[in-house]
Amino acid sequence: MSQLSPLFQKASAEVVDFHRFFEGWYDAATADGIDFGRCERTFGQAFRMIPPTGRIFDRNETIELIRANRASFRGDFTIEISDIRASFETDDAIVLTYVEAQSRAGKYSRRQASALFTASSSAPNGVEWQHLHETWLQMPDN
Repeated sequence: MSQLSPLFQKASAEVVDFHRFFEGWYDAATADGIDFGRCERTFGQAFRMIPPTGRIFDRNETIELIRANRASFRGDFTIEISDIRASFETDDAIVLTYVEAQSRAGKYSRRQASALFTASSSAPNGVEWQHLHETWLQMPDN
C-alpha cells in the first residue's frame, strides 16, 4: 500500500474537495453558487455514515441532512483536514483515516474519521464514498 498510489491520490483529493464543498454550501454568502449535485454524485448507493453521536445515517438521510444545513452559517464555518493516511487498499477500494477540525460560529472541535472509498469514473475525483465513521478527538467548545 502506497501513500502515492493513484487511488490514494484520488481519495485524498476527494476528502479535501468535499469538505471545501461543505464550507461553501453551509455559508450563506456562497451557498447559492454551490452545485448540490456534487454532493449527490459523491455517495455510493449503499453509503452509511456514523457521526460522533453514534447514529447511523443512510445515503438519503445523509444527503437530506446536508441539504437542510444549507446557508446555516455567516462566514463563521471552516474545516481543516490533516493527517490523511491509507489503512487498507485494493485495486478499486481504499480506507483512509484523517483528522477533521471544524470551527462553527466560534466553537472548535476535532474528529478522527475513517472512510471507505471505491473507484467510480462517474464520481467527483473518481471515487465514491461508501462508508464514513467519525469519533470525537475534541468535542465542540461550549
